[in-house]
Order: sequence, then C-alpha cells, then structure tokens
Amino acid sequence: MNRVNVMLVVIVCFLLCEIMWFLLCVAYRREDEPPLIKGWIPFIGKALEFGKDAHKFLKEHKRKFGDVFTVQIAGKYMTFIMDPLLYPNIIKQGRQLDFHEFSNRVAPFAFGYPPVTSKFPGLREQIKRSFILLQGDNLTPLTESMMGNLMLVFRQDYLEQESSWKTAYMYKFCNSIMFEATFLTMYGKPASASRHSGMSVLEKDFIKFDNMFPLLVAQIPIWLLGRTKAIRQRLINYFLPHQMSCWSHSSEFIRTRFEMFEQYDTLRDFDKAAHHFAILWASLGNTVPATFWAMYYLVSHPEALQFVRQELEDVLRLSGVEFSRDQDVTLTPAHLENAIKESFRLCSSSMNIRVAQEDFSLRLDAERSAAVRKGDVIALYPQALHLDPEIYEDPETFRFDRYVQNGQKKTDFYKDGQKLKHYLMPFGSGATKCPGRFFAINEIKQFLSVILLYLDLELEEGQSKATLDLSRAGLGVMLPAKDVRFRYRLRPV
Repeated sequence: MNRVNVMLVVIVCFLLCEIMWFLLCVAYRREDEPPLIKGWIPFIGKALEFGKDAHKFLKEHKRKFGDVFTVQIAGKYMTFIMDPLLYPNIIKQGRQLDFHEFSNRVAPFAFGYPPVTSKFPGLREQIKRSFILLQGDNLTPLTESMMGNLMLVFRQDYLEQESSWKTAYMYKFCNSIMFEATFLTMYGKPASASRHSGMSVLEKDFIKFDNMFPLLVAQIPIWLLGRTKAIRQRLINYFLPHQMSCWSHSSEFIRTRFEMFEQYDTLRDFDKAAHHFAILWASLGNTVPATFWAMYYLVSHPEALQFVRQELEDVLRLSGVEFSRDQDVTLTPAHLENAIKESFRLCSSSMNIRVAQEDFSLRLDAERSAAVRKGDVIALYPQALHLDPEIYEDPETFRFDRYVQNGQKKTDFYKDGQKLKHYLMPFGSGATKCPGRFFAINEIKQFLSVILLYLDLELEEGQSKATLDLSRAGLGVMLPAKDVRFRYRLRPV
C-alpha cells in the first residue's frame, strides 16, 4: 500500500472514530445537560458558522435555546453562558473549572516552547509570580520608561518634520510607534545606541505571525501554515540569551524572567527565547489594535476629540505645567480613560474560557444548575453584554462619556432590573484577568495624550466606516478589516 493510500485510510479511520464519538455523546445526553447544538460535519461541528460571525451566531442561538447551551466546535463541546447575571457564579468556580489547562496547551503550541511540566520543577510558579512586576508600585518605573521611549520614537520619526498636512494609514501609524516603544520599554536598548537596528524587519515578521495566530490557537499544525514556522523561528532567534544579555535598560519584569530561565539547564536557549517572544506578543497583540480603535473613535468624532484634548490641556495648566514640544506628557484626564473604555467595549471580543475538571452540576443561580462533563469547555462571551441594548443604550454608537454620570465614574449598569457586577470585560475575569492590563491601559493613555497634544488629526474624506475583522473573534481585541487613511500635522505651540 503506497503512502497516499495509507494517509487516506488514517483519515477515514479518524473521521469514523469522530462520528462514533459524536453519536455516543448525542445519544447519551442527560436531561439536566444544556441543549446541544451539533453541526452536520463530524468534529468540525459549528466551527465554520461560529468563525464567520461569533456574535451573530451566539445571539441567534440564545434566542432559540435560552441563556445556556452547548455547541460542538472543532472537536470540543463548548457550553456558553449568555446571561451576564450568571457570570459571578461561573467566575468563582475555581476548583472545578480551570483556565490553565487551556492556556497551558495552547501557548506552547502557538509560541514554540515546551509545556511547563514537572520536567521544570517550580518554573510554573515562578512564571506566575513574575507578573506582579507589571502591577502596583512596579508599574511606576515601567510607565515612566514607556513615556521616554514613546517620545524618543515619536520625536525622531514624526516631530522633526515640517508642519504641513501629511497622510498616513492609522493602524500602521499606531503599530510603528507602539511596537518599538513597547519593545524598548520591556526588553531594553542595544549597548551603544538608543534604538535597535532591524526593528522594521522584526515588526513585519511579527505582523505576519500575528495574522496566523488565530489558526495556531485553533491548533492547526504549523507546517500547514506556509512560512509561519520559519517566521516564528526568526522572531524567536531575536531573543536568544547571548543577544539579550547585551541589551541595557530592560524592565525588571524581563530581567527577572531572564534570570529565572537561566536557572534551568534542561531548558534550551531556543526555548528560553520562545518564552520571551511570547511576552512580546502578549504586550502587543491586543494593545496595538486597542490603541488603533481608541484613536479611530476619537478622530472620527471631532467633538469628543476636542473635549478630551481640551481637558488634557486644562489638567496640564492646573498642574502649573507649560506644555512645549520638548516636554514629556505625564498627566491624563478622566474623559480620556473613559473614551478608552468605550472603545474597548466596541472592539473587544475576548472569550473567557474554563475547562471542567470533572463531571459535576454547575450552579447557575439559586434555581438553576446545568450538568457538565469532564473536559467540556465553559465559555463566557462578554461581547454579547457589551452590545446588549438593555445594558447599553444605542450600543453600536461610540459615546466617549458613557462611563461618566454627574461628573462621577458611572458603574451602575443593569440587566433585567438587576445591577451587573461585570459590565465591561476586555481583560478576562477573576483570577485569570490579564496581569498586564494596567500597563496596557497606561500605554494607550500615553500614546493618545501625546498625539492629541502634538498633532492636529482628521480622517481623510470619502472613507467608509471602519469595521471589525471578525476572524479574531474570541481572542481579544479585533483588528480593523481595512486600514484607515488620516491626515496629521504638527499643532502650533
């Protein structure tokens, strides 16, 4: 039997096994289990429909099946909890519902390092502890470093120009500044220069890898993804220990992780570099698109842009600071943060994942429970609450002051007459919230403060409204389906 015939036999056997498993699962559904939505293609299930437009798919099935239902997606049984009033009960189920099983399987596959197992005793715990260096008092030097690097890139690339109008693509503009400034802040500078050479090549490779990231999360073998493996290897090689050891002014977070990995002789240099590359993606994969959307919504709403800019200038004036082009911006007003939160509401599509560790009855509320099986995925999909017209009036519209009421922070949002504990969830939930969320928000604030104070900004005429690229639904902040052209010029001082 030749090789092709052998492969065909293997594929047929695999599909037959999946069909038998699928039929057994359907046949033995218990009465207290949620409704099962099954596709007609074994293993694939409803993956194609979900991937096409996850929000629309879930909205339609909520109308048909209620707030709790199970969907077969790419070999997994995913139980979606659609009522945000039920979220607190799901989030506090720490023992029977685990996030780390999912992340510990997906991250090594996507970034190319070995799973953190007993082969590396204590490493998992050290990695977890290192994230405290992105929070609390540790955030201050990180934020100060980011502002210095942001101004370094911005001044050299954009301020040393004439004051006439110039045209650029907005996502590319955000990415070029944020990518390098974040890299310098996290990983440091070369020994004898203020900026790394070859940064544009690294950025292009990063974008190519990032475009394939949803497929890697779906655990599509990397050898099926064209040159993605070679691109990932180039990215990883940038962080080999002998190169990183020559960089100066790196963050305490990266220095600590560097020293941590050096303790493990069984961890190859390539594996250590892969961990550092994973942090690069974690630092930029969602922050750059979030920066784009915050900038886009402000520039496309001139009244909001003018209000936030004026508040920025007022804060500086009240602080006794006289703004000039030679000065770093260190203050951010309340409405700028609210505008960022509103843009997160409109562009974030994070799916909160938990994996059932055993067969058990999941308590939904005082009256209801749902039986789940070991290995089932429990999913919260916050975009559904972000776009719920009962919670947010006119939810498709950007309102920069949506989170302000009578001059105070607004936190009272309601569903079915009950106040929601979770009404905005761009960073996950519970103990699995993104540990770098505070730094990410500070970065976006700093970027927007700089461009609003230094530049006049407006969209080019004749463009259609920016839309979301739905291919990343469930993975965080969605990219624009198409980049947006805008004009900018230096503001008179």
